Amino acid sequence: MHPQMIDTRFGTANQHSFSHGNCLPYTGVPFGMNYFAPQTTDQKGSWWFHPEDRTFQGYRLTHQPSPWMGDYSHLLLAPVSGPLTEMSLFAAQSSYRPEEAIFEPSQLAVTQLRYQAFSRLIPTMYGAILDVDYRQKDNGLLLQLPGRFELTITDTHHAEGWLINFSGCEDPDFKMYFALEFDAPLSNALETITGEDGLIRFDFAAADHLTAKLGTSFIDLTFARRNLKQDVNGTPEELLTASRKQWRNYLERIKITTHDSKHRETFYHNFYRCFLFPQTFYELDDQAMPVHYDTLSRSVKAGVLYTNNGFWDTFRTVYPLYTLIAQDKLGEMLEGFLNSYRDAGFLPKWLSPDERGLMPGTLIDGVIADAAAKGIRLDLMPELLEAMKKSATIQSDNPNYGRQGTADYLHYGYVPLDHHESVNHTLDYAYSDYCISRVAEVIGDSETAAFYQKQALNYHNIFDPETGFMRAKDKQGNFREDFLPTRWGKDYAEGSAWQTSFSVFQDFQGLITAHGGNDPFEAKLVELFNQEPAYEVMGYGFEIHEMSEMAAIEFGQFAISNQPSFHYPYLASYIGKPQMTQPLIKQTLQECFNTGFNGYPGDEDNGTMAAWYIFNSLGFYPVTSGAGEYVIGMPLVETATIHLANGRLLTIDAGHNQPQHLFLQDVLRNHSEHSEMFFTHEDLLTGGEIQYRLGLVPAVKTYSKADYPFSLSK
Repeated sequence: MHPQMIDTRFGTANQHSFSHGNCLPYTGVPFGMNYFAPQTTDQKGSWWFHPEDRTFQGYRLTHQPSPWMGDYSHLLLAPVSGPLTEMSLFAAQSSYRPEEAIFEPSQLAVTQLRYQAFSRLIPTMYGAILDVDYRQKDNGLLLQLPGRFELTITDTHHAEGWLINFSGCEDPDFKMYFALEFDAPLSNALETITGEDGLIRFDFAAADHLTAKLGTSFIDLTFARRNLKQDVNGTPEELLTASRKQWRNYLERIKITTHDSKHRETFYHNFYRCFLFPQTFYELDDQAMPVHYDTLSRSVKAGVLYTNNGFWDTFRTVYPLYTLIAQDKLGEMLEGFLNSYRDAGFLPKWLSPDERGLMPGTLIDGVIADAAAKGIRLDLMPELLEAMKKSATIQSDNPNYGRQGTADYLHYGYVPLDHHESVNHTLDYAYSDYCISRVAEVIGDSETAAFYQKQALNYHNIFDPETGFMRAKDKQGNFREDFLPTRWGKDYAEGSAWQTSFSVFQDFQGLITAHGGNDPFEAKLVELFNQEPAYEVMGYGFEIHEMSEMAAIEFGQFAISNQPSFHYPYLASYIGKPQMTQPLIKQTLQECFNTGFNGYPGDEDNGTMAAWYIFNSLGFYPVTSGAGEYVIGMPLVETATIHLANGRLLTIDAGHNQPQHLFLQDVLRNHSEHSEMFFTHEDLLTGGEIQYRLGLVPAVKTYSKADYPFSLSK
């Protein structure tokens, strides 16, 4: 039996679905500083949980945004009873029944069959409470501290210390501090232990019940003690009630009905994923003012900070979702990202906990432009614009920061092929240039807006009209020879020419013209979707998981398994053929997302695939962050009520939505015909009603260019 996705609105069911190792059963408060998850093995590196494992090693405090990034500041708590043959997790682990465990956003609960011990862990923003009922003698609690650590048992009810472990960090001594409090007396001797890779057993003699409280901090022990006292203040039931209240605050912002209960479960599982990342990386001082630890200067600074986010992924879906239903939180995140710029000198690209420098481009620009276009935190935009322009014009000495090949891009109008993944760099920089122009336009800097709008057309410089693909060029302007459109890697990031050549979010009409017009572009789309999901590995030298995931489903070169293809179904709307878009979206929602073990078709990175599912289930999608538009697709829900950030309600009615309903006949907005193939953000924020009329066959409709979604060349 595979664990099932839970309906996370109410926290009553008990199972999740997790696929591909990066969709873990995280328990925590929304956007929490720490998460907790069951660890089932310590033998597989970052893949330390699997839903089919029936072994339980303990509750892992984790900050792992993805197994590809690795974890940091992680520790493990595990109840035990009786003697152990050796001090190791292998010697201490117990079997458990996943189907009987509780995996909720607000709590984890496990019965360890070896010890017959029932325990549950309830998280808070900065800590957790662990409640254990023992049924055997000689009971205790294991604390695993991977990496360098120091632990002091200060008295019979308290212990505290720090640990150092991370996959990457600017500070080689980056610490997480922790403080523990036990309601049962310790029989351990008072001592201080310093070492590496520690496994400590706290003994509680004849106690048959234990409540342990944990407080953490990235600043110092004083903060850890304060967080323990203030944040973990209450009984398990009181903290569980508070955590569920926080989750309901977010999960009830969209309420849906659907004839298929599995779609409802999948929807809310995905919705829960949307509020996990980015994670809080600031704390409150004794004056309740936000402060954070800056790993570069290795000092404490004022202000909020957020971490664990890859903007190459999340700019597409997660942040546009926040603009509709969580503007206040998004505004604080923008302030945090600006503090990252102030600390590091460049805007972040992939934070975990600080800049890891992964993936092409500086696509936080899409997050900033989308917020600016929608009037969110305009007070921050002048400084954010300067930060965006710095990345666009200055090459950092540290390759982790800013754009790569900046000077060449400015000189040639493209990134030459001697730079790895040059095609993606060029396309992402051109889109970021559009984003810069958008922010400049919003704040009234017309000169900057005009310059970067022109720069946004640089994608033309690597388009090959002969093949219809974006191709790498050398510095002499020659395309790389020996071209294969299905070859992954080398010039392309996590894809081939098929998955990369349509990432011209700012100017699809210009791309269509470059192909020769609507008819050739339509033929290209038909070829894209109707071929086999073939791939050639020699750009990487081996098969990467994104190739395997694309090949696992028969959706041509669509590759819904990874973020660069997320907008592909909507490309037909830019030639006035939404009837091509609609069945593709409906089939993708129904066939590629499910409530079984393989709940996702690929990487669910930081909520971005989850948010893709949310938008498309509602019937619209933010193809171009910064444009202030949502292109109309095909809904999966029957009804939805969206509690918008401004307090208004937006309702959706898709009638009796059945699997065979693959086409939209009409769209009504407040009972009037809506002719455009998109909604504007401004319009949606007025609330009211969207009514989708569904059908079995395509509607006979023609569209003018005015009905098409945004494009610079429209």
